[in-house]
Amino acid sequence: MSKLTMPAFWRSALVGLATIVAAGDIASAQLAEGRLKIIRDTASLRIAYRTDSPPFSSLDTDKGRPVGYTIELCERIAKWLEGELGLSALAIKWVPVDTQTRFEAIISGAADIECGSTTVSLSRLKIVDFSSLVFAESTGVMVRSNAGINRFDGLAGKRIGVVPGTTNARAVQSQLAQKKLDAAIVEFRDREEGVAALARGELDGFATDKSVLLSLAQATNAKNLTLLPDDLSFEPFAIVLPRGDPDFRLAINSGLARVFRSGEIIEIYSKHFRGVPPHLWLGAVFTFGALPE
Repeated sequence: MSKLTMPAFWRSALVGLATIVAAGDIASAQLAEGRLKIIRDTASLRIAYRTDSPPFSSLDTDKGRPVGYTIELCERIAKWLEGELGLSALAIKWVPVDTQTRFEAIISGAADIECGSTTVSLSRLKIVDFSSLVFAESTGVMVRSNAGINRFDGLAGKRIGVVPGTTNARAVQSQLAQKKLDAAIVEFRDREEGVAALARGELDGFATDKSVLLSLAQATNAKNLTLLPDDLSFEPFAIVLPRGDPDFRLAINSGLARVFRSGEIIEIYSKHFRGVPPHLWLGAVFTFGALPE
């Protein structure tokens, strides 16, 4: 009897299948040793939060805990993880961070995720990872209503406040260079300090995410402030994750996709952005965030 030979096509297919199976075994091994195992073993999820980034993340002093759009998203992800990991309860441990410490908290392992208003950028992807996008925003500048400044160009020769190290600060510098405008850049530790200085007349403008500017002005009841119409940059927000843990990223994205697919995202958005219709950028985020299983 002649020896049967397997066609080259099927040999290649079986080799490919074996590779996939092996890759699956490797992924399982990573799962047993990655961030998900730590979360399961400790029955806790450490969430880094910002105090100066409403309506995305801020500290509610009455409740004694963080609140906001991204905070609520992460709380729902935590609830989903609780079920996926077979836990009777998953405790959330809140880790306060600021603009300067948010990435270090993830890199050092002090926090598992950062839930605020952090922009995804190529330079940041060198040190941390990110979830699927959760929001899309732009850098804007707030000015005093009686200052006679109607566009960004009107800030030539003026004082513009920024938080150093942010994509907003880079956007302001970039726009000034492109338009060949001279302006004095004044740095502040956080956004609340910057908006307060603007309201006191110590600045001519303060730049950060537009939604944050509107929320901070509303929170301080600063009726003498107005937001310029210029969009200085595109700011895609996501949850900050540790690098090198694809299983953890997949778990976070799976939880996010469930929120987007179910329509819960509209409820969360409406709660934290009352009366503000979502713009086209955000509609795209909501649509593409609903990844299928």
